[in-house]
Amino acid sequence: MLLADLHIHSNFSDGRLSIPQLVDLYGQQGFDVIAITDHLCDRSSFLGLAANYLGKTLTAQNFSEYQEVLAEQIERARRMYNMVVLPGIEYTKNSLFNSRSAHILGIGVTQMIDPLLDAYDLANEVKNQNGLTVAAHPVWTRKLEPQTFHLCDRRQEVAQVFDAWEVASGTCFFDEVANSGLPMLANSDLHHPRQIRSWKTLLECKKNTPDILNSIRQQKIKFTFFEGLDVSRISNNLGESLLLSYI
Repeated sequence: MLLADLHIHSNFSDGRLSIPQLVDLYGQQGFDVIAITDHLCDRSSFLGLAANYLGKTLTAQNFSEYQEVLAEQIERARRMYNMVVLPGIEYTKNSLFNSRSAHILGIGVTQMIDPLLDAYDLANEVKNQNGLTVAAHPVWTRKLEPQTFHLCDRRQEVAQVFDAWEVASGTCFFDEVANSGLPMLANSDLHHPRQIRSWKTLLECKKNTPDILNSIRQQKIKFTFFEGLDVSRISNNLGESLLLSYI
């Protein structure tokens, strides 16, 4: 089975590490599949505007650069680590009200989709690119932080356009998703290297993009808890900055 983490952030949005550092981090820890899913924020809200102002989101201006870096690192990951890196976006619709907030992972997408779209229409646009649609942390995360309940509140309406719902985010496992009958996926939502200690997904498939996406759609998966970063396995080419970030 393939060890996968399909919700990871780089410094193109609010992550600590660059995309090359993430490739090395996961490659040297023996992962088979990862997805880089940086935030693309809805600019219609105060929080979206703030993310744009602070440089914590992808924008129309840097989207092409993001895709170019991803393309380079997809090839490097394959060559150096025999690891599949999938391009992705976390479409981020933040509100001051938890019931209006939604985060949607589009995995396998490379073309711009406007995050201003309604959640249902946005997910359909991802599917039009043959991408995987995932409802990110759709229930209470067990943390004192803004929550994203909009998709769960609309689950009867939107379930048909989502391939999976996160049953775990980081170290938290969501029993309400596990018992819902909805298709599932477990990820780290990594922003910082130490967050690699988290729930992960095991995929029962061959190591290529179509089979990986189909294994999730068909729920040929299991879940496992990855205990954490083995610093001894990190080679010097990651540089002192990664170790300092981890500490």
